[in-house]
Amino acid sequence: MKIVKSLLAGTVLSAAICLGGAAVAAPGADVAADSDNVSTGVARERDRLDSATSTSVLHERDVERLGARSAADLLRDVPGLRSDAASGDGNGTLTVRGLPAASSGAKFIQVQEDGLPVLEFGDIFGVGALDLVRTDLNLSQVEVIRGGSASTFASNSPGGAINFRSKTGEVQGGAVALSNGLDYRSSREDFTYGGAVTDSLRFQAGGFVRQGEGPRRTGYDAQKGGQFRFNVTRDVSGGYVRLYGKYLNERTPYYDVVPFFYGGTEARPNFDRTKGFDALHDALASRYLRDLLVLDRHNGVAAGDLGNGQHLLERSIGLEAQFDVSGWLVQERLRYSGVSGVLTVPFDSAYSEINDGVREIVGAGGVATYASGPRAGQALVSSRKSPLNGNGLSAAVVMLDLPIHSYDDMTNEVRVSRVFDLGGGELTTTGGVYSARQTIDRDSAWVTVLTDLNGSGDTALIDFTTATKIKVTDHGVVTYGNGFNHRLRRSVQTDNAINAPFASLNYHAGKVSIGGSVRYDDGSVVGRTWGPAGSGAPVPTIALDLNRDGAISIPEQSVETTPFQSPEPVHYHYHYLSYSSGITYRVIESLALFGRYSRGARTPADRLLFHGELTASGALRDKNAAVDSVRQAEVGAKFRTDDLSLNLTGFWATTFDSNYDPIRERPILRDYSAKGIEFEGVAQFGVFGLRGGATYTDPKIEKDYLNSKLTGHAPRAQPKLLFQASPDITFSHVAFGATFIGQTKSFAQDENKLVIPAFVTTNAFIEIRPAERLRLIVNANNLFNRVAMTGLDAPTEPDANSQGSEGTPLIGARPLTGRTVSATLRLDF
Repeated sequence: MKIVKSLLAGTVLSAAICLGGAAVAAPGADVAADSDNVSTGVARERDRLDSATSTSVLHERDVERLGARSAADLLRDVPGLRSDAASGDGNGTLTVRGLPAASSGAKFIQVQEDGLPVLEFGDIFGVGALDLVRTDLNLSQVEVIRGGSASTFASNSPGGAINFRSKTGEVQGGAVALSNGLDYRSSREDFTYGGAVTDSLRFQAGGFVRQGEGPRRTGYDAQKGGQFRFNVTRDVSGGYVRLYGKYLNERTPYYDVVPFFYGGTEARPNFDRTKGFDALHDALASRYLRDLLVLDRHNGVAAGDLGNGQHLLERSIGLEAQFDVSGWLVQERLRYSGVSGVLTVPFDSAYSEINDGVREIVGAGGVATYASGPRAGQALVSSRKSPLNGNGLSAAVVMLDLPIHSYDDMTNEVRVSRVFDLGGGELTTTGGVYSARQTIDRDSAWVTVLTDLNGSGDTALIDFTTATKIKVTDHGVVTYGNGFNHRLRRSVQTDNAINAPFASLNYHAGKVSIGGSVRYDDGSVVGRTWGPAGSGAPVPTIALDLNRDGAISIPEQSVETTPFQSPEPVHYHYHYLSYSSGITYRVIESLALFGRYSRGARTPADRLLFHGELTASGALRDKNAAVDSVRQAEVGAKFRTDDLSLNLTGFWATTFDSNYDPIRERPILRDYSAKGIEFEGVAQFGVFGLRGGATYTDPKIEKDYLNSKLTGHAPRAQPKLLFQASPDITFSHVAFGATFIGQTKSFAQDENKLVIPAFVTTNAFIEIRPAERLRLIVNANNLFNRVAMTGLDAPTEPDANSQGSEGTPLIGARPLTGRTVSATLRLDF
């Protein structure tokens, strides 16, 4: 009975996404949002049943109903994708069909907005491509292509492509939506409007602003800012010309590893949340941890503010045009994006019982005192019987300050195609040239602090003093550097260029369509880096009165610096060929079978630096290190009627990956394989609708060239089964439903010892429409407050040296955010 009551309560307490949702197509929605055509990864926009690819489309209604709190959270609902949304709006991990994910970002997937990459490389350190994507009321639909021809119709996309498509004013009207968190402090205002100005001129414009703590408690407004987008389209004879732009200026919180008490066994672990700090609703960031002191690239004193979190600024302007020239369809896309910002976040942490921490750092008789907050100067008193803050824990937290001077990106693609009548069928020919220039200019500075562990944004800095009254910390700072790895202070300044001609042929006759495509990527990287590379020594340090108090404290005796007068050059070139071929057989109007084989690749960009891959002149020691290739084979079936759509795809993939594991601090050089089956379906029968999917994958490390003991193991955090199910019921004045997203167990690390437990999270919604254009929406994300681990930092169960106040081992984990409930009032006009 309790379960039934909980399910009923969940249905009543949830709705679309935080920006507001609709159970039926809104007046401001474009016609394209209800179509089943895709333009991503194909020569021309076409019906999904006529394409030999595995594709998914999230329409505006699907996006609105999911209840996702970020773009990464949204993509958890797409079959074949594994999206880690535990860190918030930024620095998540995104991969597809069992391809490896050794670091943050989307290495093998190209994330696009309106057909061009958001960033050329989806896993640049500090900012992944998905970090710059915000869903708003301008969004028409999200197109996802897995494998297939993505490798030949986009660079650096051998695993697939995700395209966020905008409305373009095809439907007159707009909407405004006001949203507020009901159990968390955040508010948001969205708006959009579009339509015709004249018979040949139309526009769409809108965006959002939001402010508040965000989904987890920080003690200050960690979310602040917004986004504005627009496009203006002039229809001309045989085509159109479109000018569009985007302005994003927003800071969002980053959620790092948090502690859990560990129990059970490696095969069946148990994780208990600590008292006084809710790992699902609290964050390491705090109102008492805001201010940091570091040295910039030129070793000048700079101030960092933890309140910035991930603060991104993007200004982009683009041009899209399509013309019919004597039977040839000419398409042009051009966009420049100026990207800058700063990432100031807790990046790595270690936890221990407070008294154990004092003894470990300063020895017996040492004392801990508060260095910030309302109890500054007071001694910390904690015991196993009466633990401080209910948990008795202290933390050594490594803070990262990463100024992004420029991640500017400029891309251009021109494409020409024509359809010829040939032999009773149609031959579609396409050729084009793609050009991209991606700048990577950033620094990374570190400082390690000591804190207690307190919820509701009340965590404070602490100082440690020896029994002989020697203070070993400086206002909570234990070292002006990365206390866990003194080789990570680095700066990068490179220009990455790509030129890629491509071509495709597709012949359609009767029930059969057969085609192939090729792409040749020619790339170069020039620039310089500062910081240790290969097996070099730690970064140089100096004694410096960093806080200008007239004395050199113990941490100030060894401040990490940058040898900015001694940069290391970067100057290398690479190239690779991608190809894809496929066949589709339309058995009957509603059923199609297809098969495809593809080979694609991508380059590691900045992930290639600092690991001994470059010579003293900046050239590659091994030319193969710049190309990570992926081979894939697919066979599938697609079925569609007015009420039912079913897609089933079997796949096999192999890849070579050269990477760097930031958690274990080790290079990676491996061959992987993954095989499996993928299902997706949508059904609509009267008032009842159901959308769902499942992906079974058997991934394997085929060969580890650096550690043969890992050969044959499963890659870390790769579950064998991912699944989604979204039932809903829609009446004339009310709609309600839920989304269930889950995964089976996986391994914390490549050693395949410690298990990440399986989980299912539940989002639910209810939407009430008291009037034709007015809607009240309430939604809940992770309704049942499920502890859903996306990652564990340890390869095995924690040892006896990592214990809490009750002698229970501690472990660092990355859970999804707990239950958040929001309400939205939306007016369409």
